[in-house]
Amino acid sequence: MKTINPYLIFNGNAEEAFEFYQTVFGGEIFKMRFSEMPGTSEMPDEDQTKLAHVALTIAGKDQILMASDSGTGHEATMQENGNYYLSLEPESAEEAEQIYNKLSDGGKVIMPLDETDWAEKFAMFADKFGIQWMINYGDK
Repeated sequence: MKTINPYLIFNGNAEEAFEFYQTVFGGEIFKMRFSEMPGTSEMPDEDQTKLAHVALTIAGKDQILMASDSGTGHEATMQENGNYYLSLEPESAEEAEQIYNKLSDGGKVIMPLDETDWAEKFAMFADKFGIQWMINYGDK
């Protein structure tokens, strides 16, 4: 397997979320709206400006976070404490703190960034868009 990349579904706020994620991780955003795709003229007008695809390249082109907005009638069901986390492994304790402070702001902290039995820094939280994250830095 060459790589595995998470693909998230948003209810109309993928663009806002990815602009926020770009402030956290840096990188470049590629986006395509439904109105730019062939065969979407029959979609409701309110869906035309939604993102059919968005990608944020992180750390060069080695890591890509991708998403799209769901269309009318196909809204994503966001479950609190659902069955996934995006797990991050920062390069330093300082980077772990920076990412945690930015991503958790306005979200819901499940485990604050702190030392654990297995890591120098570990946290679990949902960001303000309901996406769940783990930060794990420094094995013990």
